[in-house]
Amino acid sequence: MRVFKFGGASVKDAKGVNNLISVLEQVGYKNTLIVVSAMGKTTNALEKVIDAYIENKNNFEKELQHVISFHKTILNNLFADKEHKVFSSVNVLFLELKTIFNNNKSPNYSFIYDQVIGYGELISTTIISYYLNEKGFKNNWLDVRDYIKTDNYYRQANVNWEKTQEIIVNKVNKSVLNITQGFLASDDNNFTTTLGREGSDYTAAIFAYCLNAQNVTIWKDVPGVLNADPRYFEDTHLLEHISYREAIELAFYGASVIHPKTLQPLQGKEIPLYVKSFVDPMNTGTTVSKGEGVMPKMPCFILKKKQVLLSLSTLDFSYVVEENISDIFNLLHKYKMKVHVIQNSAISFSVCFDNTYNNLEKLLLHLKAKFKVTCHNDVSLYTIRYYDEQSVKKIEMSKKVVLKQLFQETVQIVTF
Repeated sequence: MRVFKFGGASVKDAKGVNNLISVLEQVGYKNTLIVVSAMGKTTNALEKVIDAYIENKNNFEKELQHVISFHKTILNNLFADKEHKVFSSVNVLFLELKTIFNNNKSPNYSFIYDQVIGYGELISTTIISYYLNEKGFKNNWLDVRDYIKTDNYYRQANVNWEKTQEIIVNKVNKSVLNITQGFLASDDNNFTTTLGREGSDYTAAIFAYCLNAQNVTIWKDVPGVLNADPRYFEDTHLLEHISYREAIELAFYGASVIHPKTLQPLQGKEIPLYVKSFVDPMNTGTTVSKGEGVMPKMPCFILKKKQVLLSLSTLDFSYVVEENISDIFNLLHKYKMKVHVIQNSAISFSVCFDNTYNNLEKLLLHLKAKFKVTCHNDVSLYTIRYYDEQSVKKIEMSKKVVLKQLFQETVQIVTF
């Protein structure tokens, strides 16, 4: 059994869908489960639909129509027969989506988000499943929400491993080609949940773990895992091998190629992970498996943009002690802030984090009651694994450094 994951960039248009078939033809597709993301930038487009529904209903229909038109273009380019069943199946999904908006009574943004956002994956896999059948690749379409069960922590749900494994082991036919959605799951009340943004990799790992898969392959628009994101850094290099531990470290610091939760289930059963190019599928790419560090060993750069940096000190200039730090972290947890850097001295404490749930103002109100607070919004966090003097200079050049922290193998730098 093998598990393949194709991201949105790989199926962003009709050409991409045809290329997915080309990949399967080249590498084989027997005993394979395919996990597919939403097409192109559909998730971003659906976020605009949700925001319009909540904040500006005048734009709602326009934003929704963008999503519908995008998928209709792909359908028209793939299927010559306009009476093909795929058109009605996709229309049914869009009708379901509209019904969710029309019937919603919940004021909870995260709940609304999870009920809506997954239609990108449901539509993409429906289109691709029909097209695979059309081209002679007989497959089973699986609704992942019937297989992966979670709690109701919407937008960042936690997997119920016992229940999920029982369902997957008993219901997935391993001898055929299966296609399902990334990113999605459901809770005990069968409401849709999501596994965190970019969670399709994690979905692939969950299925691989439960099915004792031979390996997992993530198909990307890059030749494998690079030592830096080529969108932000020049002169990048392919990492041929990464150990599980090192991959978890890189994911923790924010490396975008591998989702942070993906590696843990794979490591538990020593299932190799391959990151390969869907443009050139026969190239070896990157292997993540047992071993030491990275090969070749070189500085690895990770950039996280749009971070928040808070600097806190006590109002009476007393020491920042365990009680203060406990209060701070309780509030960070309460408002769902994902912390990436902490630094403290005798009378100050600094923390850099993601404001994913837009709770910064509420957090600041609480903190200002107890601390003197300085807030820097929209900062950038650079992390360098296996840094050297030259790599640090490369980051600090022409930037204002507001926080810097060095460890034995890692340096973190916060800049404006």
